[in-house]
Amino acid sequence: MTTLATRGHGKKPRPRRNTLPLHAVAWIVGAFILIPVLYAVLGGFKRNSELSENPFGLPTSWVTGNYTDVLASHSFWLQLWNSTFIAVSTTVLTVGVAALAGFVFARFAFRGREVLFTLFTAGLMFPFAVAILPIFVLLRTLGLLGNPLGVILVQAAFGLPLTIIILRGFFRSIPGEIEEAAIIDGCSPFGFFWRILLPMAKPAVATVSVLAIVGSWNNFMLPLVVFTEEANWTLPLGIQQFQGQYASDTARILAYLVLAMVPALGFYAVAERHLVGGLTAGATKG
Repeated sequence: MTTLATRGHGKKPRPRRNTLPLHAVAWIVGAFILIPVLYAVLGGFKRNSELSENPFGLPTSWVTGNYTDVLASHSFWLQLWNSTFIAVSTTVLTVGVAALAGFVFARFAFRGREVLFTLFTAGLMFPFAVAILPIFVLLRTLGLLGNPLGVILVQAAFGLPLTIIILRGFFRSIPGEIEEAAIIDGCSPFGFFWRILLPMAKPAVATVSVLAIVGSWNNFMLPLVVFTEEANWTLPLGIQQFQGQYASDTARILAYLVLAMVPALGFYAVAERHLVGGLTAGATKG
């Protein structure tokens, strides 16, 4: 009589993969990312003379004035608000439009669907730097130069291709039986999207939201082209202006740079667990 133990004993053990090289590569990449951040954080607590004498060590005396001076600046908080408003508005517009488009591409069959989807994906191969001159002319014609809406609309347009691809893959992984059951219960297509599909797609929505916010937060070229008045500047533009104003005060520049990174890093740290899950959620069909 064959027992479970006997049958289990006949299985060959799975060979263990040597993950040491992968761990070593991960540590090396992490060091390349972390060391500059630590250098900037510690450099903000040093005097300029100490930066040249002891660039990588701990400060001999912690100078908090570099950070407090930046936090006391009205321009820093104004630029922080501008960056936050533009990033949130861009994310809401991008994710909202892409979610509806991804739903149509994933759950509806119509003539030319794949051709139209291919046109959206082709947007990934269109570099922003090439389009900067036509964008400037278009925004000037529409009267959107110096207007945050000019930055929001352009960022949303360039963020749509990747967002649609991610959301479409996730929407296609939802079993069709769920949609059929919802329709039998009297749910309309939009009702199924809003009440059932979108709540199930929270990991994917969180992923594209992180990508949109971080991308908008770090955008430098577009606000530089659109904004001429200092009242509309975002943090990347503020960093450039601050660096020119305090060119000889490296420690204060590092403090400004660190404080400008904190909101985006904090948001990414909170949403990081959704990022990987959302990217892989639509990889296989359920």
